[in-house]
Amino acid sequence: MKPLNYLFALACLFGGAPIAHSAETASYTLANTEVRDIHAHALARDYQLYVALPDSYREGSQRYPVLFVVDADYSFSIVRNIAQRLNKHAGMEEVVVVGLSYAKGDGGIYSRRRDYTPSVPRNNDYRSDMPGRQPAFGEASAYGKFIAEEVFPFVASQYRVNMERKVFIGHSYGSLLGLQILLSEPRTFEHYILGSPSLWYDAGIMFQREQAYAASHRDLPASVFFGIGALERLEPGKQRSRSEENADMVADLRDFDRKLQSHRFPNLKTRLRVFADEDHASVFPLVLTHGLRTYLKSSK
Repeated sequence: MKPLNYLFALACLFGGAPIAHSAETASYTLANTEVRDIHAHALARDYQLYVALPDSYREGSQRYPVLFVVDADYSFSIVRNIAQRLNKHAGMEEVVVVGLSYAKGDGGIYSRRRDYTPSVPRNNDYRSDMPGRQPAFGEASAYGKFIAEEVFPFVASQYRVNMERKVFIGHSYGSLLGLQILLSEPRTFEHYILGSPSLWYDAGIMFQREQAYAASHRDLPASVFFGIGALERLEPGKQRSRSEENADMVADLRDFDRKLQSHRFPNLKTRLRVFADEDHASVFPLVLTHGLRTYLKSSK
């Protein structure tokens, strides 16, 4: 999937420090943000956390809901700025945003394929984006443990956050990671915002994981917002299959949501929105906005 390059321009509309013009121009920065290094001991890799604090953070002792967003290299500024705009102009409560970077030394494509996917694809014809390295897949379970066992304690010790109000935000492969966590340790997060999940991946393996979960569990305690663009459909005349080239992502997501609801898990809440005239590249801000509104409180 291509990165959402145009969304950087969108993010800039919502705030941040102006660019200084001088003999040596300064970089564009976002106010009240920090970058923290973190070592994933079990994975033997280094990552960074991008942290955005709300305007009122320095003023008192309040603890804030915390949003954890993957693919942070493109998504962190979007989530931070939209969350702030919803607070300032729609009365939505303030939050702390934590972005999870790609692994240091790895390209974004390589890192997300490895860390966000639930399995090694059975028909692996992927090419590596990193010369001299074969593409890696299937470490979503281990990466999810890294979030729960290393990222969570670090964030809880360093920031005033309410760790009983954690939100996962993912898109595309990032939503595969969210589904892996949802179907293994659903209580890891209190709310999941999953945009355009790549349910075609590995011949629809997440459908098998969902079936296996339902066969061995009587409840799925989770709140989930699914969102997708209406244009993420198979072109007319093509035969649908669970492959990237012939996936109907809208139909797949509707099928997946129906399967979840069919089990009547008593503590599962799902909501699905299909956004007209949006495609895989453009839908993320809408998924984010509506997903936040289903969970965060508003004074208006």
